[in-house]
Amino acid sequence: MSAATRGKLYLVPAPLDFGCAHQAPLQDVIPLATLQVAARLPHWICENAKSTRAYLKRVGELHPLANTVQTLQIQELPREVHKKGDHTGNFDARPLLAAALQGTDIGLVSEAGMPAIADPGSSVVRAAHDLGLQVVSLTGPMSLMLALAASGLNGQNFAFVGYLPQPPAERGQRIRELESLALKTGQTQLFIETPYRNAALLQALLQTLQGNTRLALSCGLTLAQAWSRSAQVSSWKRDKPLPPLDLPTVFCLGR
Repeated sequence: MSAATRGKLYLVPAPLDFGCAHQAPLQDVIPLATLQVAARLPHWICENAKSTRAYLKRVGELHPLANTVQTLQIQELPREVHKKGDHTGNFDARPLLAAALQGTDIGLVSEAGMPAIADPGSSVVRAAHDLGLQVVSLTGPMSLMLALAASGLNGQNFAFVGYLPQPPAERGQRIRELESLALKTGQTQLFIETPYRNAALLQALLQTLQGNTRLALSCGLTLAQAWSRSAQVSSWKRDKPLPPLDLPTVFCLGR
């Protein structure tokens, strides 16, 4: 089949409210054009089929789905990809794209935000390129970029470093490494944590970082209760009580 008649791989952003008690109105956070494309796609690759169906039901409330949720073809990425990541090249995602080689458009979606950014999916994108398929990134919320923009830190040079270690000694060492890099080079460091560990991570940051290092947090982005704060560590320590951290949060540190 020629490239012109092959299906495309669409990278479909999801709202940032996965797992949250209160959801943002979908039309407020996902552009109309993205919702329209999502509504017509018959085939999906995802982290979790259940959450993908729930997302598409929300899409269908705004734009009728071309296929019922029950008849959609949904393929999950393997569990090891979730745990170890798929950016190493060890997972061959080409079989997941068989439908696109036969002319069917496919959507790639994560549980929140843009697939393949701080979430699985890069192996699928890489495989699509290797197969000569067109890859189309759709517009939608990306928590890392929203947090960086709200931080007041260096947006010209930054790095996302994923999750920090959980053992206190290793976590403290990693925090000091990131702080040293940020203060030396000016490169903003971004990282995330599971919501129920956010408070412990913040306390570790305040105990470990120097007082003049700038720390920025963006919590519950796109939700009604969202907040962002950027201040020197010394200011964070003075101002109590600290805001609630029970929603997905992006942490940024720099100078």
